[in-house]
Amino acid sequence: MAASKPVEAAAVAATVPGSGSGVGGGSATAGPGTGGLPRWQLALAVGAPLLLGAGAMYLWSRQRRRRDTGGRGDASGLKRNSERKTPEGRASPAPGSGHPEGPGTHLEMNSLDRAQAAKNKGNKYFKAGKYEQAIQCYTEAISLCPTEKNVDLSTFYQNRAAAFEQLQKWKEVAQDCTKAVELNPKYVKALFRRAKAHEKLDNKKECLEDVTAVCILEGFQNQQSMLLADKVLKLLGKEKAKEKYKNREPLMPSPQFIKSYFSSFTDDIISQPMLKGEKSDEDKDKEGEALEVKENSGYLKAKQYMEEENYDKIISECSKEIDAQGKYMAEALLLRATFYLLIGNANAAKPDLDKVISLKEANVKLRANALIKRGSMYMQQQQPLLSTQDFNMAADIDPQNADVYHHRGQLKILLDQVEEAVADFDECIRLRPESALAQAQKCFALYRQAYTGNNSSQIQAAMKGFEDVIKKFPRCAEGYALYAQALTDQQQFGKADEMYDKCINLEPDNATTYVHKGLLQLQWKQDLDRGLELISKAIEIDNKCDFAYETMGTIEVQRGNMEKAIDMFNKAINLAKSEMEMAHLYSLCDAAHAQTEVAKKYGLKPPTL
Repeated sequence: MAASKPVEAAAVAATVPGSGSGVGGGSATAGPGTGGLPRWQLALAVGAPLLLGAGAMYLWSRQRRRRDTGGRGDASGLKRNSERKTPEGRASPAPGSGHPEGPGTHLEMNSLDRAQAAKNKGNKYFKAGKYEQAIQCYTEAISLCPTEKNVDLSTFYQNRAAAFEQLQKWKEVAQDCTKAVELNPKYVKALFRRAKAHEKLDNKKECLEDVTAVCILEGFQNQQSMLLADKVLKLLGKEKAKEKYKNREPLMPSPQFIKSYFSSFTDDIISQPMLKGEKSDEDKDKEGEALEVKENSGYLKAKQYMEEENYDKIISECSKEIDAQGKYMAEALLLRATFYLLIGNANAAKPDLDKVISLKEANVKLRANALIKRGSMYMQQQQPLLSTQDFNMAADIDPQNADVYHHRGQLKILLDQVEEAVADFDECIRLRPESALAQAQKCFALYRQAYTGNNSSQIQAAMKGFEDVIKKFPRCAEGYALYAQALTDQQQFGKADEMYDKCINLEPDNATTYVHKGLLQLQWKQDLDRGLELISKAIEIDNKCDFAYETMGTIEVQRGNMEKAIDMFNKAINLAKSEMEMAHLYSLCDAAHAQTEVAKKYGLKPPTL
């Protein structure tokens, strides 16, 4: 997709296999890449620009994915997913919570027994829906209970909180749950009920900390807790990203990123070297006029700066052409919009794209290119209907434009419309048979379809297709990268490693490939040092590679190095190219923050590497 993640967009390496959750409704790991990835599943899923909550959930998950064991109806599974609404007899047992014998024990037991009787009476009122009476009984139980009986007392507070919850008195719920947790710090019911109360009170940070503790205590096995955590992380991420993105300083990506972006287009006039067609007919016949035109045209100066990789001056030169209403105004509008998209300023890009699209007298390829880029922008903003409309309009006005079908094919993959994607790639290949990238992406689309359908013969056919592509186009780095992903799915790790090496040999400055190769070492050999070495190399090559920082942060979370993880996520946040991508990164960062706070308060940590 043109405006998604240009580096990965050119190769579809990250925009397709890991982006399904944002639009198609499935998990980012629901397609290829999910088979047999117990511990490093999360790391292989990160970096997708359309991934929001799913990444944050995988961030915490340290357990092997449990497969269906044949539909057994064990009670533990029902308990894990049941609602926590009813009061209870006792809380989770805690050390030292028994009834010791000794002087005064008989009197103490009488007092405790009376408290238990009041609690039992309260439970009956609760079940009858008489919550005010239940609260009175639980209050009596609290007053009667000996203060040293922490577990019993915590149960009474938690039961009263349950009654307050039914009356939607959220402040009282939070207060009683706090009392229960103070008495029994690992009391799951009280922590979860307080998390829900904090959610209702719009205390998102406190809600996240409580539900994080619950998830850890339950071993990440309760869907209800996981869904609440995911929901809160998304809300926090969106809130923070909205404010941060509004006030962010525009940041030009690395030259490698920009070149990879433009390489995904073949019919893009503005990215082509200066041609005679960009001069007037009169200029074509005059020797030496080119220099004069270049000096007087802001657009042509911008193109010169592009060839020199002096990207920071392009927007200002395009603005000069537009302000002067020069003869290259349409081209200047499109080039300026493109660089606005590259620096992450979609709000500034859209008016320019709109204007180019509305210029009926403009070159049709300019208008089609503007539609492709606006459609990609809409897709990144999770507006698939508008995105589809723009791509379809581009196909209508310029049916012989291979770029339209190439990029629409990627859109269809994101929407899980694989058959339509293959048809678009076929049309792109018909119009431009030498398009190695389209052929490689077609193979990947067919592989994805075969993999999700668990069709072994089609998987083999798709793998053979990859072999044919890299044989026919041995200089196509993206072909090796996509093949490596498919090989990784099939657990052919050695061959996948070879494909990444070939990709690196062709494009030694592509930081993303180093990240993928590093993740492969983790999955294949559990070689943490080598994996981190390769990801560090990616950052050395391109210190603006947000994918590398995000992945490094994810790994540090798994190692238990929360401070370093948070630092890596913050670096990725500052490099994010869209508000949605920034929201996803904030979700990861907030999850790490929450784990830090939970470790301080309760001494709870998930298993680490």
